This record gives sequence, C-alpha cells and structure tokens, in this order.
Amino acid sequence: MLTAMREHAAAKRWDEAASIAKDAAPYMHPRLASMQHTGRNGGPIQTVDLTKLSGDELAQLESIFGPLAGSGDDDAPDQGGEGEAGG
Repeated sequence: MLTAMREHAAAKRWDEAASIAKDAAPYMHPRLASMQHTGRNGGPIQTVDLTKLSGDELAQLESIFGPLAGSGDDDAPDQGGEGEAGG
C-alpha cells in the first residue's frame, strides 16, 4: 500500500495517493481510545475550592503534596508556550 501511495504521490496523482493513505492509515497509526473520566462509583469528579485558603494554608498543602507533582517550578515563567494570553 505504501509503495503504491508513494508512486502516486511521485507522479503528483494526489487524489489516488490520498485514497491509499486513508486505507493504509489504520495499519500505520493506532486510533486513540475514547475515555470518560468519572468519580467514585461512576459519579461526578469531586473538586475542592482552594481560593478561600490563606497563604499559610496553601503553603502547607504545597509542602505536603508538592513532592507528588515532581520537580516542576510553579513560580517559574511558563516556557511551554501555554498559560497567559499574549505570551
């Protein structure tokens, strides 16, 4: 299939190459599975509002749970291109 697709592409027969690529794709690239996340016993995922905690309470939580998050530095500038708009 790939040889035929490449031959069509080399001859600039794009429609034929695309058709073969579509047929070959399931053999070359796995489909992503659909997954639905739920809370306990299939219920909603429970969240906790941390916005009303004091700075000391947040620092205490970070000291407890921070090591579980890995070596990421939440106070460092965002280097991944995500985050605040315009950055």
